This record gives sequence, C-alpha cells and structure tokens, in this order.
Amino acid sequence: MNKIIYITAIALFVSACTDSLLEENPKAIATETFYNTAAEVEAAINAIYYNVGVSQLTNEINILEPLTDYSYGKGSLSYLNDYVGYSPANMTNMGYLWQAYYLMIRNANLVILNTPNGTETTEDQKKRYVAEARFLRAHAYFHLVRLWGPIPLRTEENMKDIDIARSSIDEVYNFIISDLLVAELNCPDTPRLLGTPSKLVAKTMLADVYLTTGNWSSAKEKAGEVIDSGKFSLVEIEKVEDFEKIYGAELLTSSEEIFYQKFTRDYGNNILTFMHYPGDGYKPYGAAYFSHYTFGSNLFFKNWDNDDLRKQNNFYKKDIALGDDTYLYKKFIDPNGYNNSPNDWPYYRYPEVLLIYAEADNRINKGPTSKAMEYLNMVHRRAYGYPSTQPSPVDFNINDYNEESFFELVLMEKAYETFFEAKRWFDLKRTNKTAQVIKQAFNIDMNINMLFWPIPTGELSYNKLMDQNPGY
Repeated sequence: MNKIIYITAIALFVSACTDSLLEENPKAIATETFYNTAAEVEAAINAIYYNVGVSQLTNEINILEPLTDYSYGKGSLSYLNDYVGYSPANMTNMGYLWQAYYLMIRNANLVILNTPNGTETTEDQKKRYVAEARFLRAHAYFHLVRLWGPIPLRTEENMKDIDIARSSIDEVYNFIISDLLVAELNCPDTPRLLGTPSKLVAKTMLADVYLTTGNWSSAKEKAGEVIDSGKFSLVEIEKVEDFEKIYGAELLTSSEEIFYQKFTRDYGNNILTFMHYPGDGYKPYGAAYFSHYTFGSNLFFKNWDNDDLRKQNNFYKKDIALGDDTYLYKKFIDPNGYNNSPNDWPYYRYPEVLLIYAEADNRINKGPTSKAMEYLNMVHRRAYGYPSTQPSPVDFNINDYNEESFFELVLMEKAYETFFEAKRWFDLKRTNKTAQVIKQAFNIDMNINMLFWPIPTGELSYNKLMDQNPGY
C-alpha cells in the first residue's frame, strides 16, 4: 500500500525501486549495461513518469481549464477568456509541455528498444516492462494528438532521425491503439506500483481512445470489460466532506481510482497553488496565485443544481477584486499542508468508465438502453448522497430521452463529475461542440484555430519537415 511513484530526476534515469519509495540511487546508463536487471529496467521506466510531473502537468491544466465554459483565468491565463488566440506566455508553456511529452516518449522508446536484450530478466518480465513503456508512450501521444493535431511519430525505430514529417491524426490514433493493445495483453493484472498501469488501466484508456475516435462498439466493449471485472466501485457519498475520500490530500487510493498521477509531500502537486487564495484555509502555505475562478452568473454555474453535492464541494465564494459574485475551487484542498500538496491527479476514475459505456451504448442503439441509463444514474445518485446502486428520487427516466437528448445528458453529467479534471475541453472538441458551447456560455465567436495549439518554435527550428498549425 505504500508503494507510491515518487520520482527524482537523476540525469536521464532515476533510481531503482525499493519496498517503499523510489529512492535516489544512480545507475550506469550505457545501453549495453543498463537494461540487464529488473531494477535497472524499472529505474528506466520510472524516468518516463518524471517528465510530465509537477510543473508540466500544471501547465496543461492551467491552460485547459480556462478554455472551458465554466472557468476563467487570471494573470497570464486571462488572455484565454477572450478566445481570440494564445498569448506568448501561453505558447511558452505549451512549448515546455510539448518538450516534456516528447522526452517522455523518448524515454519510453529507450525501454522498448533495449529491454528485450537484457541478460538478467525473464521473458515475462521483459513483456511486462515493454508493455508498461508502451502504455506510457500511448498516454503521451494521446495528449499530444488532442492538443496539437497531426504530429511527428517518434518511435524506437527512428530515434536517430531529426527530420520527421507529421503523421495524420488517424495514423497517430492507430499507433496509440497498437501500443495500448500490447499493454492490455502484457501489463500485469495488478499494477507494479500505485500509479502504474495494469491490464484494466490499459482497457480504460482504450475505451477513451475508441470513444474519442467514434468507435462506439470498441469503446463499449472495453468499458464493459472494466466494469464487469468487479475491481472498481464508486465511493459512496453522504455529505460534502465525504469527497475527501476521493480527492483528499492524505488519501492513498480508493475503490474508484483507475489511473492517477501519484504525488507525495516531497514530490507535490502544485496545481493547488494556482487555485487558492492565501489565508482561505484550503492551502495555508504557498497559495498565492488563485488563477482559476468563476462567477455565480456563469451559465454553467447557474444551471448546476445547488442540491448536487459535487457543486457544493467544488466552489467557495471569494472576492479576489473581481466582485462578491466570484467563486474559487475547492475540489482539491490541502488544509494541513505546506508548499507541496500530495493530492493525486486523476487521469481515470471509475465514474468516467460508467459514462463512457453509457455514451457509446446509446450511440450503438440509437437511444438509451436500461443498462446505459443505470450506469448514468449510478453516477448521478452518488452525487446527491444516495446509494449508487439503488433507485433514488433523482433518477432519470429512460422514457424521457432519445439518442441526442441522452447524449447531451451524459456529456453534462461528465462535466459535473470531472469538473476541473482537465476533461471538459477534450470532450467538447471530440464532439464538435466547442464553438457552439462557448458562444452559448459567453456570446463569443471563438477563433477556431485555438482548437489545435501552435507548434513550438523549437520544434520548427529543429525539425525541417515540420510546419506550423493554421492561424499561427
């Protein structure tokens, strides 16, 4: 239970794993000597996780959240509120994120390339390690393709090539799926450590990728396999304070955790620094930026039922010189913490799997089925403090919905459930609803070039076969 990913950079690679944390213990990094033992390969794999860690994960969240219909950005993020394009500060941070994801891919490629040649690991170990590296490579490419569109595919086979042309979006998704299918086959049944992939984690990401690409049958199949495994369940909620059993700073894991970025006091999650006001009690030390906020007049906020415990958990009123109708976010809090908050970051929680199944099943059947409605109601009941597996007064009635209205219902439920988890912008993009929703929320005709981020100037200078995205 105390095996948490805790990674410290040591040149290219980090340390070998012990029974508790991943400790600093430098290893030789020559490829002909480094990948021989299990400890050495695990050290190389742990280096993959480090690249998109504290600062770059924060960069991604900080840019994605003010692009939604529910949130506004302050400081350098305020430029995003106008939907006219990205500021130089935004683009600088985008460049850092691009670099981090490709370094993550490079480190994964090294593991994929060199692990099969190890002399002191078994064939089963090699398969598991390569599967984990391929999962992480898929994870990186899944973010890159959704943020930047057509991108270069850098693999273990072209690592020495500098100039690599873009691959199409379809080609990138096919590559991601091929990596995830290997991960699904060869990852362990139980994660190597908390925060590492298992077969069910790979199935979950496959379900998300298939949903994103409109492959409803495969999305439903993979989500169904995760649900039918019985390995996960919703954390039951009776009152607002119970959400700490899902997001709390001191929480190690929960029954609905599928794949999280794990943090500790030493290797902390600093997104909380950008959420809270000094002295508000939700992050006593280091809370100074309060870069994310909303207004009570915001359409998303107004339409959200006040009896929904998620709404009560997500907001607190705070005038930050923008008026007394201003709200900050308290989904992630660390009342007893210092500069580094150990709140883990959820990439995938079980309620999202239930909603993926409901959306895909609805599309396949041209309308909601009883199972799709039940999965949606499970998430909805829990949000109001009712037992998730029993009928409740807040249940939706299947007879009130057709295919399109049920789809809208699922999309809205996911927005409430994954509020401030960097999911909303991706959902609006994949459903081609971004411009429509932004117009409805703010009466702004957004610059559609913002749907894909500008290619960083460093990549354009480095890679002569790379061109810029439209509008930049």
